[in-house]
Amino acid sequence: MLTLTENARTAVKHLTERIPADSAGLRIAQATAPDEGYAVTLADAPEEGDTVVEDAGARVFVDAVSTVQLDDRVLDAQIDENGGVGFALAQRR
Repeated sequence: MLTLTENARTAVKHLTERIPADSAGLRIAQATAPDEGYAVTLADAPEEGDTVVEDAGARVFVDAVSTVQLDDRVLDAQIDENGGVGFALAQRR
């Protein structure tokens, strides 16, 4: 299952604080074009078939196809001084 670094947990919580829904999270899904990787969006709730990854108050929804592909991955994040967030995936060790 996808795991989150401490930076990713902080970033996800920072982003989802802006959504009024208690069930809000970051959603990772296949991008519309296969060569574009993954689409990352904020969501009020998981969609049907999503896997929900919860870690220390951070909630990430992963679509069914991406769940299999990201099973052995770690999500990391970096927040810049302007509040912008960048995410990266790495192989779990």
